[in-house]
Amino acid sequence: MGVGKHAMTRLRILTSILTFVPVAAMCAEICVIPQPASLEMQPGSFTVRADTAIVAGAAAREAGHYLAAALKPSTGYSLKVIDGADGGDNSVVLAIDAGLSRLGEEGYSLEVTPRRIVVRASQAAGVFHGVETLRQLLPPAVYAREVQKGVTWSVPCLRIEDQPRFRWRGALLDVARHFQPKEVVLKFIDLLALHKMNSLQLHLTDDQGWRIEIKRYPELTRIGSRRSQTRVGHERDGKGFDGKPHGGFYTQADIREIVAYARERHVRVVPEIEMPGHTQAAIASYPELGNTEEKLEVGTSWGVYKNVLNVNEKTIHFMQGVLEEVMALFPSEFIHVGGDEVPTEQWQASPAAQARMRELGLKREVELHGYFIRRMDEFLTSRGRRLVGWDEILEGGVAPSAVVMSWRGSKGGITAARAQHDVVMAPNTHTYFDYYQAKDPGEPLAIGGFLPLETVYSFDPIPSELTAEEARHILGTQGQLWSEYLKTPEQLEYMAFPRLTALSEVAWTPKERNEYPGFLKRLRIHEERLRQLGVNFRPVAAP
Repeated sequence: MGVGKHAMTRLRILTSILTFVPVAAMCAEICVIPQPASLEMQPGSFTVRADTAIVAGAAAREAGHYLAAALKPSTGYSLKVIDGADGGDNSVVLAIDAGLSRLGEEGYSLEVTPRRIVVRASQAAGVFHGVETLRQLLPPAVYAREVQKGVTWSVPCLRIEDQPRFRWRGALLDVARHFQPKEVVLKFIDLLALHKMNSLQLHLTDDQGWRIEIKRYPELTRIGSRRSQTRVGHERDGKGFDGKPHGGFYTQADIREIVAYARERHVRVVPEIEMPGHTQAAIASYPELGNTEEKLEVGTSWGVYKNVLNVNEKTIHFMQGVLEEVMALFPSEFIHVGGDEVPTEQWQASPAAQARMRELGLKREVELHGYFIRRMDEFLTSRGRRLVGWDEILEGGVAPSAVVMSWRGSKGGITAARAQHDVVMAPNTHTYFDYYQAKDPGEPLAIGGFLPLETVYSFDPIPSELTAEEARHILGTQGQLWSEYLKTPEQLEYMAFPRLTALSEVAWTPKERNEYPGFLKRLRIHEERLRQLGVNFRPVAAP
């Protein structure tokens, strides 16, 4: 039966209207998070069937196999991945297209017609992000871990052109305070990929634990990876300690597996090795690294410890030896050395530290901190890497190539960008997910603070004080999951989601397309995806 002229006119008008309706208003069909940069609806749908083929050339083959593996648990389909660049009917085509370089390394186009689906990008990372969008266009049951019967795996017809707002979109996972098994990290990487986040910072060392095997210094894990007990509740509560040993570390084989798993999902793993502060676990393992002859234990309480590394040449070479092995495991351009919260009392009292200052012509202990960080910066730069540090590294002076991570609000990021440092905005005001997310007394114990979902979503990583030229130095943003009070994977997920979901949209979607009520509508559907994935997220009540 043909379609009349007037009916076709109405259809074109309706399609035109839908083209300009915000994505959030179409949540019955389109609930992609983070929201795409542009989306145009078309009539009809494509249905994935058991005989649908995934067509991918060599450069997109990995994404093809990823898609096939991702669809199999819920659909039961073993979709074939075949070589090619242009599939016929009933196919999902994944292709590299140099003509889409205008969308950057991570941008992509996605077109769905009743005949086929085509994802194109100039780089493999863009194809992968297009695949993640495609998964979200399917019914939420596609994320189930077992076959779902009676579901029609349909995808609405549309055209998407998409690219991220920022280059750095990530999360910090603190496995030093409370160690998390490798499997937990792998699941977290999957959740980052779901949200088009491309960076995982592993906080591997701190006063309370050393979590990475360093073969030339075995005591770091033999002693430093295990503490005798852990404080119960907040120190002010006076509940004492649990009396239970806590330990764990990643072997180098574990790290290689984590890095390879992340690479397949286009997530960069950034290692953080704290220095010269937050190092009591290291000093407990090798006392000669400290400033006193006191024999220390691995830290059992939280907060800032006064025990910091000395600045002797042997200690500098020791930490550079650690970094040598770290670089062999992590291909990331960026290596994080901490540099935050470094008390100087021990340096003030140490004859060796004072002699070192005179030798170097330094007048203040903060300059000694700066000297230590600069030595690490020179070491990393000579090996083709870039140092990343918390905003305290600015206080002692650091080379322009160093990347500054601004955590004490946005001030450090503003100062760094004006000094032409690249910056990752990670302010505690908007990205500290260890803070309480509701004022309900039934919320689990947290370190303090208050960071509700709406505040996360309202964050703009580019401070208004910066000029357009200065703003070019803002690489992006990341959410912090400090783990003093995050003991289990379930607690970790509860504090991360959906706040990390909100931050993913801040980091990816053009600022002018961000709208909190629309985000909440899409989040209702997204919660079902998280539920199917077995994520212990904090539900958000309907507005």
